[in-house]
Amino acid sequence: MSPTDLLPLLADPTRLRCVALLAVEGELCVCELTAALAVAQPKVSRHLALLRDAAVVADRRDGRWIHYRLHPALPGWARRVVDEIAAATSEESSFADDRARLAAMAGRPTRLCCPA
Repeated sequence: MSPTDLLPLLADPTRLRCVALLAVEGELCVCELTAALAVAQPKVSRHLALLRDAAVVADRRDGRWIHYRLHPALPGWARRVVDEIAAATSEESSFADDRARLAAMAGRPTRLCCPA
């Protein structure tokens, strides 16, 4: 992966918000990301598929639910970029709102949002 691969992916606000949440939260399921971003599940899934195909995120299936995290093989420079973006956006309203919606989500942190 090169900067010319990563940066265009992060230029999209939905993908950037997903990656920033994953950098802070670790692993999240699609329903958590959908609730946090307040967008339709197909839109979140479409953006996550692009990130997965580029090896920015990795997924794990648990029954019918898919959980995402930053890819463990993400190069160190790319992880530092993602971490810096997450820190830099932490006070911006849209990113703070995402985290607030996620924190307010019923069933967290027990993952009851994703029953099998």
